[in-house]
Amino acid sequence: MKYGAIYPSLKGRTVLVTGGGSGIGESIVTHFAAQGSKVGFIDIKEKESKALVARLKRKKQKVHFEHCDLADIDALRKAIKSVRKALGPITILINNAAHDERHTLKEVTSEYFDDRIRVNLKHQFFTIQAVVDDMKKAGNGAIVNMGSTSWMVAFGGLPVYTAAKAGVIGLTRGLAHELGQHNIRINSVAPGWIMTKRQKELWVTPEALEQLMRDQCLQRTLGPDDIARAVLFYASDEASAVTNQSIVFDGGWL
Repeated sequence: MKYGAIYPSLKGRTVLVTGGGSGIGESIVTHFAAQGSKVGFIDIKEKESKALVARLKRKKQKVHFEHCDLADIDALRKAIKSVRKALGPITILINNAAHDERHTLKEVTSEYFDDRIRVNLKHQFFTIQAVVDDMKKAGNGAIVNMGSTSWMVAFGGLPVYTAAKAGVIGLTRGLAHELGQHNIRINSVAPGWIMTKRQKELWVTPEALEQLMRDQCLQRTLGPDDIARAVLFYASDEASAVTNQSIVFDGGWL
């Protein structure tokens, strides 16, 4: 992991990351742990998550994992309570979990539509709801909701996913004023095409990369660490004046 800035305001803070067991989420967990934060994360992927915990604990870093299907709101609430019990009041939330499963207009059923909204948007709202009292009591807090540039570039093949990700901006802006009264900041980060292990296994081809380099200003691929470093900044006190924003990190694709 390339590492740069140190944010003193993150040391000792309890951070909750959803979908922290792999991909961008794994990098976010790793970066917060390196800052000296107490990091709790929730994920449905048990094997990968336990491996991450073991790796970080060998470095004497404070990390706690809860296995949970985020689409189950009751289970989500219980998992958050367990993180709070293990690490203390949560004052930083990174709503990262999502799943960009491909689908066509014709094949989407009402049940599938509802499932994709649960997986990609609904849990963000209820995770915020579950931690906001901790932030109010602390007199401050930072929330980063993971969006996507997919709907901005009219990316095809997953319309319910892109609808949910567009909704992340609405959720962020819809809560910013209410939360701001309590010194709680809320922002959205919209990654471009990030070369996670899953993306490489499923979607990355030489032809796709060639097209990406034609569309993107920066002539390199982006990785999970690029997003994790951005998230650290927006969660830290260095971004204390930033709220109600959606920030794009896509190498100049848009």
